[in-house]
Amino acid sequence: MRSFPLPIALTARLSPVIVLAAAGWALSSGPSAAPEASEKKPAEKTATQSPTAPSETQAVKTYAAAPAPCDALSARTVKSLVPGAKTAGKEIPSTDSGLRRTCSWNALEEYEYRWLDVSFEVLDTDEAAEQSYDGRLEEKSGGGAVPGVGDAAYSVVNLTTEDGQETREGVVVARTANALVIVTYNGSDFESKKAPDAGEINKGAIKAAKEAVAALQKTQG
Repeated sequence: MRSFPLPIALTARLSPVIVLAAAGWALSSGPSAAPEASEKKPAEKTATQSPTAPSETQAVKTYAAAPAPCDALSARTVKSLVPGAKTAGKEIPSTDSGLRRTCSWNALEEYEYRWLDVSFEVLDTDEAAEQSYDGRLEEKSGGGAVPGVGDAAYSVVNLTTEDGQETREGVVVARTANALVIVTYNGSDFESKKAPDAGEINKGAIKAAKEAVAALQKTQG
């Protein structure tokens, strides 16, 4: 088998970039008042005070943490979508694995290259997840809704060409309660320099998204 160099865009995907976030807290303190000489009576509890009562503003989260993404797809699905890839996948390091986790599978078999990512992203509330979903929808164009996947889902397929090499990529974003499932699936043929058919990439991305959503829903409760 001849060795073919990967396009720059694909090579860049092989080196995930970890985005680090830093937050600071400002602490302020002031001089405490001097205690009074006279003894003070302890404050009486009012009828409205209830230390054991739950907060009315506390949000109930359907999903508390992101599940293991490399367990989201069956070995059979991985083999069909990414021939030659290790079915165990490789989890990409995350700055907060409780909120976002991603697994990748990729392989070059003969001249056919395939890459598949599955990500879970858990937000604080359903409303926050819906806003994130809507924001992602605005960033994409030319896609369409995918019925029967989570509470809402859409898919979009794009074709890019670099140095004469075509790559076709499909993205599916699905929302269920306070969590998002993002699937990215792409491929290239390094012999013909052509990309796989749009229908093949779209169907593969949707298939992976359905399995990932089902895996997420099994963790509910």
